[in-house]
Amino acid sequence: MQGVTASGRIAATVLLIQMAATSARADTMEAALMRAYQTNPQLNAQRASVRATDENVPQALSGYRPKVAVTASAGGQYTNQLVTSSTGQKVEEGPQGPHAVGLSATQTLFNGNQTANKTRAAESQVFGAREALRLLEQSVLLAAATIYMDYLRDAAILEVQRSNTRVLGQTLKQTRDRYSVGLVTPTDVAQSEAQLAAGQTQELAAEATLNTTRANFRRIIGNEPSQLAPGSPVDRFFPATLGDAVNIALVENPNVTSAMYGIDVSFLNVKINEGALFPTVSVQATVQKTWQQTITQISQFTASAIAQVTVPIYQGGAEYSLIRQSKESLAQQRLNLEQVRDQARADLVSAWGQLVASKSQVASSQFQVDASEIALEGVRKEASVGQRTTLDVLNQQQALVNARLALVTAQHDRVVASYTVLSTMGRLSPQVLRLPTPVHDPSVHYFQVRDSWAGVRAPDGR
Repeated sequence: MQGVTASGRIAATVLLIQMAATSARADTMEAALMRAYQTNPQLNAQRASVRATDENVPQALSGYRPKVAVTASAGGQYTNQLVTSSTGQKVEEGPQGPHAVGLSATQTLFNGNQTANKTRAAESQVFGAREALRLLEQSVLLAAATIYMDYLRDAAILEVQRSNTRVLGQTLKQTRDRYSVGLVTPTDVAQSEAQLAAGQTQELAAEATLNTTRANFRRIIGNEPSQLAPGSPVDRFFPATLGDAVNIALVENPNVTSAMYGIDVSFLNVKINEGALFPTVSVQATVQKTWQQTITQISQFTASAIAQVTVPIYQGGAEYSLIRQSKESLAQQRLNLEQVRDQARADLVSAWGQLVASKSQVASSQFQVDASEIALEGVRKEASVGQRTTLDVLNQQQALVNARLALVTAQHDRVVASYTVLSTMGRLSPQVLRLPTPVHDPSVHYFQVRDSWAGVRAPDGR
């Protein structure tokens, strides 16, 4: 059994935190997050949605601007009329080609501040859409970090299972050799064969899991994984205490900030609906030129400027119902904010607790691996002198494999938990992580379209 000892040891380099550490061309966590941030289709679709929401502001601002229309008409008609005058009666008849051109402009001067409130509501909708984008950015970055660590974990698990299969194969060979000289029984051989078959099954299962993870890696990050460098926690971006982290989450978590903007929109909707009860003041200017409207009228030019005041008295009660309805929606949004804050607090406390637990699990799993390696070596030496059975060796080998798998999983959970804490705080962003990538700025498109009076071409040329 001494020949199995050296091959049975799996060097620490197969563990998660040390895989690919010696590769000069290894892909890094930062590069993977950068690619996901730049190319993830779900994230790019949300950015397009924010750009569409930006257009709500110029639509609301259009209420401040005049509405101008040009009208033109042309046609043919035949007139037959009897005209009575001091000289007698005469018949006037003949065809005409009446046509006219007119220009009208209408400017609203006051509408109960509905335009101002609609503009402010549209701006709040834009800010809320940006927070929804920031939430999705964090979700994509967290998913990218998680799948990166998943691949490292599953690759390490596959390597552990392959090494275990090799060791079990050597153990079976040596057991058969010992059986041939009468040192062990057929039962020992059967036990070794069963354990090898189980190890081969576990290896195949680990390979299938890695293939699935590879496909998800390609879906989220955008490329096939190759020579991944080890990932590291992001604890350096945390505050010192859980209480400080909770305070940050209650202010910066995008779910919370989005709910705040939702309250602003609901409040302004109340004001917009109340504006329907106020008078509306507008001015309309019109000029028109007509030709050949009648047989005797060659041309005519008219111009007018009219101020109009409309005072709503009663419109069936719908406006009052809208006001009451919007007030209830405002109350709902305020309650929703409290619910979102409670959820953000609970998520952070849970993530923080998982992070603390994962730190202890890494330390205990490493101690378990060290102790299992020593125990396996001792069992093998005792088995070589007849103090232990083949089953004892196989059981201890499986115990070592389980310990190594637990360590790999604990190291994976340690890194993912740190990214989860940063996400629940609302700070999982390229700026905080200092990723080497241009940061998407949604305000650029907003200011490109905000004061646009005309044009159908989007800022990107479409």
